[in-house]
Formats: sequence, structure tokens, C-alpha cells
Amino acid sequence: MERPLWTRLCLLLIVSWTAQVSDAAAYTLQQCIDTALTNSVKLQAQENEALSARASYEQAWGRIAPGVSGSASQSWSFGRSTGVDNITRARNTATTNMGVNASWTLFDGLAMVFNIEQAKASWRAGKADVEAMQRTISVNVTGLFLQVLLAKELTAVAEGQLEDIDRKVERAEALVESGRLAEGELFSLQSQQAKERYAVTQNRNKIQLALLDLAQAMEIEYSTDFDIVTPSEESMEERLLPDREEVYQTALAQRPEMAAAQYRLYAQERALKGAKSAYSPTLTAQGGVNTGYYHLYGEDNASFGKQLHDNLSTNVGLTLSVPIFDRMQTPSAVRKQKLAVANAKLNIEQVKKDLRKEIDQAYYNAVAAQAEQVSAQQAARSASEAQRYASEKFDNGRGTPYEYYDAQQTYLQAQSELLQARYNYLFKVRILEYYMGL
Repeated sequence: MERPLWTRLCLLLIVSWTAQVSDAAAYTLQQCIDTALTNSVKLQAQENEALSARASYEQAWGRIAPGVSGSASQSWSFGRSTGVDNITRARNTATTNMGVNASWTLFDGLAMVFNIEQAKASWRAGKADVEAMQRTISVNVTGLFLQVLLAKELTAVAEGQLEDIDRKVERAEALVESGRLAEGELFSLQSQQAKERYAVTQNRNKIQLALLDLAQAMEIEYSTDFDIVTPSEESMEERLLPDREEVYQTALAQRPEMAAAQYRLYAQERALKGAKSAYSPTLTAQGGVNTGYYHLYGEDNASFGKQLHDNLSTNVGLTLSVPIFDRMQTPSAVRKQKLAVANAKLNIEQVKKDLRKEIDQAYYNAVAAQAEQVSAQQAARSASEAQRYASEKFDNGRGTPYEYYDAQQTYLQAQSELLQARYNYLFKVRILEYYMGL
């Protein structure tokens, strides 16, 4: 039998994940991943969280600048009121006040600086979370893409066997008509032919179900036109099983989950310094420009512009606030923040343990898949030879349909197990590469 297309497909999938699109409804693996990333609602929500963290960072920077506000008021007084000469009389008045005031915190124990650093670290942690989700989606889509390829490979094997049995049925019918073969043997072959057709139908249905799973992961509407592009035979390169410790060390340095945990620790450490800054005094500068217009009903009044000029006043000042007793709010906040720092450190250790556990599981799963592939290859070679021998024996009239059917079923089972072992190994290696950031 001709060797399946698996080797060429798998080697290319590991090395090159793109190909030319044959028609508008067919997707390469990279297009599947890109579509899933674009359509993922969860990823969009995670990106919004990162954007929110960025807005908080920009907001923290804004607090360094002075605050400036303008004000204007209009009031009326009926009866006794005080005029600009500070004399109270029985008269009706109208008063207009306007001003611009500014306040600038000169020193707050560096709380604003620590707040900026905390917000920046939180923003970076949010971006790392987005990257981690992108990688998770990519691996999930890759696995489903491989499932479609596996289903197509299995279908191709089943179709090949159906073609073979079809030829044998035609030959047997001719032999029965010539009286050289018993009709019972023809019935046996036709029964086998029906089973092979059923197997082909089953495998074709599995292709559609695998395509449905892939379309749902991409979050697109599934249709019968949806299909994938089988990778070409270019850029083939065999990828070996990576070293377990190398995978772990690389993951510690490159995995976004690890980076997010470290950023969150830094953010909590900055928040602790910010909480401690409440022990420090706060120095604030203030300044303002104010003016007003006063109108006395029944009397002559200076013009609006002249009064605004004459009533113009400016003020500047400094305010020093020294904390003495805040009802234990600051000490309590510091203690709580110390616990948050301790939890952030524990989270880093937990992420390391989770990575170690996941990588160990992925590595030994890959080792087992590799061993299964070797065994399946040996079984497939033996079954292929047995099937070839039984087919030739039957064609030469020295074998029975039962012998041929038994050899063929053994061959189909061996081919199925080989394909599944190979795709399983490919996916397990891909997971390890995923942990290495490849």
C-alpha cells in the first residue's frame, strides 16, 4: 500500500502553518487562528480589561498636574444686604462673582509616584493576560485543525479500501457468472463491501463534525462550504521532542502567565509603598484670581467692566498637612497591603508549580505518544504486508473472502491507530512548543 500523506502533512504543520487558499471557503491554519482571535468575545473582554488598566495608568499620571477650576455665580438679595463698602443697608442687590483657582500637591510622601508605578504594572499584567488567552485560543484551534486533518486521512484510507473491495466484487461477479466461483463467496464480499461503504460514510460524517467543532472555536457560522486547506509539501522539517527542563526554563522566562504574576507582585509592592506614604505630611500650593460685580437697585452703579477690574483680587498660599491620628486607618491599610504582597508572592510560586505540572504532563504525554507511534508503525507495516499477501492470494484464487476480510480489517485498524498516534504525537509536541513560546 502507498504510504499515507500523514508524514508530509505533519512535518509541514510543525514548521509552516500557512498555505495558499484554494477557494474562499477554505482556511489555512493561520487563518483559522486569526479568525478565532478576531471573533473571540472572551478575548475582546480581556482586551477591554487591559485598556481599562491603561486608562487607570494615564489617570495616575494626570494626578501629578495641578488642578485648575473656574467658577461663576449669580445671586440676588432682597432687604438688608452688605455692599462692596461693607455697609449693611435696606436695599435690593445683585451680585456676580467669578474666579479661577488652582491647587497643586507638591509633596505627598511620593504616593502619586507609587500610584503611577502600580498602575503601569497592572496595565502590563493586563496585556500579559491578553497574550496568554491568545496562546490558549491558538493551541485549541490547532488541535481542532489537526482533528479535521486526521478525519480526512482516515476517510482517505477507508475510501481506498472501498475501492479495493469494489474491484474484487466486480471480479467475483464475473467469476460467478463463468461458474468459477461459488455464489456464497460473492455474497460474503458484497457484505464486506456494504460494511466498507458504511465505514466511509461514518468517516465522512466525522469530517463534518470536526469541521463543525473548528468553526465553533473560530466563532463563525458553519456551512457545508466551510473547509480547511491541506498544507503543501514545501518547507518540510522534522521537529524533535524538546528537552523537558529546557521547556520549563523557557516557560519561566517567556510565558505571559509568569510575566503577569510578576507584574502583579510589583504592583502590590508599589501599592504598599503608597499606603506607607500616608504617614508623611502633605504640602499643597494654592492660588486663585477672583473678581465680582455688584449692582444696587435704585442707585448709580459703576460699569460692569470697571467693577471687574476694581474688584480683582489674587491669592497664593501653601498648606502643610501633618497626619497625627487618623483612627488607625493608615496602619490597617499598610497591614492589609503587606498581606496582598505576600499573596502575590505565593501566586508566583503557584504559577511556577502549575507550569511545572502542566509541562511534565505534556512532556510525558508526548513521550508516551512517541512510543505509541513507534509501536503503531511496526503494527501497520506488519498489517500492510499481511493485507497485501491476503489480497494477492485471493486474487489468485487461493484465498477465501473471510481470510481477505480479516486481513483487511486488521490493516484498517492498524492504519487508524497509526494515524491517531501520529496526530496525537504532533499535537503533544505542539503543546510543548506552545509553552516555549514558539
